[in-house]
Amino acid sequence: MQNSHDSTDTTIATATANSKATRRWKGCPDGSRVVIKAGTALLTGGGDNIDIEVMAALVGQIARLHARNSDVLLVSSGAVAAGRRVLGVPAEGGNMPLKQALAAVGQGHLMHTYEQLFSWQEIPIAQGLISQRDISDRLGYINIRNALMELARRKVVPIINENDVVAIEELSGEVFGDNDRLSALVANLVDADLLIILGRVDGLFTADPNIDSNARMIPLVERVTQEEVERLGGPSLDTLGRGGMRTKLQAAQLAASSGVDVFIANGKTPNIIERIADGEHLGTFFPARRGRMESRKRWMLSGLSIKGEIGVDGGAARVLQRRHGSLLPAGIIAADGTFLRGDLVSIVNDNSVQIGMGITNYSVGEVAEIKGKHSRQIADILGVTYGDEVVHRNNMVIV
Repeated sequence: MQNSHDSTDTTIATATANSKATRRWKGCPDGSRVVIKAGTALLTGGGDNIDIEVMAALVGQIARLHARNSDVLLVSSGAVAAGRRVLGVPAEGGNMPLKQALAAVGQGHLMHTYEQLFSWQEIPIAQGLISQRDISDRLGYINIRNALMELARRKVVPIINENDVVAIEELSGEVFGDNDRLSALVANLVDADLLIILGRVDGLFTADPNIDSNARMIPLVERVTQEEVERLGGPSLDTLGRGGMRTKLQAAQLAASSGVDVFIANGKTPNIIERIADGEHLGTFFPARRGRMESRKRWMLSGLSIKGEIGVDGGAARVLQRRHGSLLPAGIIAADGTFLRGDLVSIVNDNSVQIGMGITNYSVGEVAEIKGKHSRQIADILGVTYGDEVVHRNNMVIV
């Protein structure tokens, strides 16, 4: 079963540069929490090596935002590119051990450069190397959240990167996508007000502007479907990174769903970070789709620990989506995976479209036995009951 959004009720805004956005960006006040993501193609200026001038401009903007009492977290790619420069390795090719070695060498070089640049601004920094497995369990999620929040409290700027030395999936482009997804997860972790994903493109276009002269930039995306991620998330100018527009769209979708405003913008635009923070609408804006949610539900929404899925019929899907009810066994039509009681599961409708996720009160085998039954039959069928609900509404997030 696929994890996608229902195209019947989730559509991308077809707004172009000449149309009025249905929700205007008003900026974020001083004291806000902002996550900045800088991609490899931006930091290298499109070349093979790290561009110090680009990094200096980025740090200068962060420093000015920091001076306004805002908490700023930087998710920075570029370790492998920095390693290539240090070791004199060409950009093309390379096996996985080589890429790991490049990341190990380059990460230190990258942090040294950031440390020098931020020291001129008299701002302390901290290194945060995170892999998917670090935040896939609830305890790891909380521990990383606590550390980042303490750094923010002490006015330290964390510089975060995927731990490429041990998490080789990222090097093959299969996990965070040049840190795009990681930036959304970090924004989710720290209750950010704003996420700015910076690359070398101005935003999301109706088509690849390098190929189609009629391509127009889309200034506003209210919601986005998986089909449109595939259609609009094609190649971009960010060729040195492992992401591209597809992973940026997916990251924006995740962050906006957890209550964070998101911009995809061109990091080469002068003072882009400050101008967006001040309310200027540059790039493509993805408004937050919901208010702040508790930490546990944000962790669920990250979807990193899903152990299986539960399929529901149309009636149950409507109850979950419109009435925010609990999931009862009567509405369940299928159970898949290896989940146990207390695990996180995906909830999909009868078209195999994901509509939510939650913590289950029953294992996959138990759900298979009680699906389609009335809650009062649970004890007779299983010989035990853990409640009338398979997933209680308090332990569920609807996407």
